[in-house]
Amino acid sequence: MPARAAPGSNGTDLIVCPEDGTFAGYASLFDVPDLSGDVVAIGAFSESLARRTAPDVRMLFQHDPKEPVGVWTQIREDTRGLYVEGRLTTASSRARELQALIGAGALDGLSIGFKAIAGDRNRRTGLRRLNRIDLWEISIVTFPMLPGAKIIRRGKFTYPRSPQLPHNPPRSIARHSAVETLESLAAVIRSAAANR
Repeated sequence: MPARAAPGSNGTDLIVCPEDGTFAGYASLFDVPDLSGDVVAIGAFSESLARRTAPDVRMLFQHDPKEPVGVWTQIREDTRGLYVEGRLTTASSRARELQALIGAGALDGLSIGFKAIAGDRNRRTGLRRLNRIDLWEISIVTFPMLPGAKIIRRGKFTYPRSPQLPHNPPRSIARHSAVETLESLAAVIRSAAANR
């Protein structure tokens, strides 16, 4: 299969390459609520990444500790989220399967395995803000809890944003709008439930 280019966080192209199993993506996005109501704060990973190098964070399949499938070669925070680069260990049959699925575009989810060290819950919205995270592993998954956490490819990755905001809103506006959007959605659901 031919290699495919993917945009890196610094605007340069990276390669999603089935031949050598390398890929890149975002394992987490800052200030974007996931499906469980967790919101990762900017800088939440910094202490963990200072203690643990990229290869020390395990690459698993579907968060299964019996399914290590490769190594992370780079993990860093940027303005968007937790940017990662990794390499599948193609001597493993599971990694070869993932290599084919990623190369075909059939599998692209990423998900973090972590322990919350510091955070708080907004009583009004129910969202839990994670201010410090101990990162243990990053998995390749079918359905990520944070839908925008994905392996990236040219023309495929878009930053989640509120539809009424400009394309690149200031970080404080985007954070506020994500919370407002969830509050509005919760109000609509409550209203619909009350009218049943």
